Amino acid sequence: MIWHILIIGILLPQSLAHPGFFTSIGQMTDLIHTEKDLVTSLKDYIKAEEDKLEQIKKWAEKLDRLTSTATKDPEGFVGHPVNAFKLMKRLNTEWSELENLVLKDMSDGFISNLTIQRQYFPNDEDQVGAAKALLRLQDTYNLDTDTISKGNLPDPEHQRANGNLKYFEYIMAKEKDVNKSASDDQSDQKTTPKKKGVAVDYLPERQKYEMLCRGEGIKMTPRRQKKLFCRYHDGNRNPKFILAPAKQEDEWDKPRIIRFHDIISDAEIEIVKDLAKPRLSRATVHDPETGKLTTAQYRVSKSAWLSGYENPVVSRINMRIQDLTGLDVSTAEELQVANYGVGGQYEPHFDFARKDEPDAFKELGTGNRIATWLFYMSDVSAGGATVFPEVGASVWPKKGTAVFWYNLFASGEGDYSTRHAACPVLVGNKWVSNKWLHERGQEFRRPCTLSELE
Repeated sequence: MIWHILIIGILLPQSLAHPGFFTSIGQMTDLIHTEKDLVTSLKDYIKAEEDKLEQIKKWAEKLDRLTSTATKDPEGFVGHPVNAFKLMKRLNTEWSELENLVLKDMSDGFISNLTIQRQYFPNDEDQVGAAKALLRLQDTYNLDTDTISKGNLPDPEHQRANGNLKYFEYIMAKEKDVNKSASDDQSDQKTTPKKKGVAVDYLPERQKYEMLCRGEGIKMTPRRQKKLFCRYHDGNRNPKFILAPAKQEDEWDKPRIIRFHDIISDAEIEIVKDLAKPRLSRATVHDPETGKLTTAQYRVSKSAWLSGYENPVVSRINMRIQDLTGLDVSTAEELQVANYGVGGQYEPHFDFARKDEPDAFKELGTGNRIATWLFYMSDVSAGGATVFPEVGASVWPKKGTAVFWYNLFASGEGDYSTRHAACPVLVGNKWVSNKWLHERGQEFRRPCTLSELE
């Protein structure tokens, strides 16, 4: 595929410190205020220059009138003592004042502000990251050249731009050369054309993933769909939910994926986001070779971790998960809050540790991740679905809801059908938070089985 795509932006100087702006829309909004401040400073500078030129213009007009009169009869003009004195005064002092005015630099304030703000500018890595994101969006959502170059995305207020196509093609060519070898290794998965008569089930994972992100791909049969229901759930007669049971909806049957509606309020969401924003940092993944956390191109987001003891809202949310699932959250990981950046995504992965990763959660001492609870804390204008390529399920973000599934079978074996991904955000700002519940602590509890969640 030949990509022709338009990118908005100019090459900015190297930042003093790299904050990874492109990986978080939430933090990227700070750049809007930075640029607004610079525009205000620039306008102040322009006004100062205009005032300066206006003063110089008045000087020129006054001197033009005087010299015009004087040159008509020079001897008669200087023969008047007052005119002679003023001529001496002008040439001795006033022209020096005019010279100082002309040489006065009005840009000091603007340059000073620009120098201070530059340390917070995105750098080359941010610009390249945003460029890759646009390529990823074009690829995943089958967007043609004209659609991207004109900015015709499903957002009527999105800024349009048509001026940087050649520059972006240059960036794109460089990236293509750098990643050629890696792309060749995955060519079968990413570029194999769809043949007529080939079932979606047999397509490479990459193609299934991208199709599901577009709302295409595997569909549930009517017979299976009839078994999906909406219901009220009281958490095994939990006192907190007997009078006000939680609203549930079946999203998928195998693996069982349950959506809880109206399970987190707007006020709680804002508190969680406010707590997380100052701590957001580039999301990491476990390196299977070293066992250490590292950043990866297939996970573009920023995340923060919140403990229940630091805020009653976080504690209340944790207990809500425990009450509705029957699983002990004392051995769960902290609440992870994530904000996705430009084209933010997390490609197909497992939440649980496989047999070839025996030490993945060794430092926690709480066993494997038995289940995943995922809050959606924002609506997303386009894209951003959670998809399960192995089975063909697509779960779309809806603010105030949460989805839940078990990663392990009752035997403790991993359920490989739970392999899932966060699709690239095409338009909008995606906030989620999740809780990974672990095996330890569940031995003497009675967790809600999937059949009880029905």
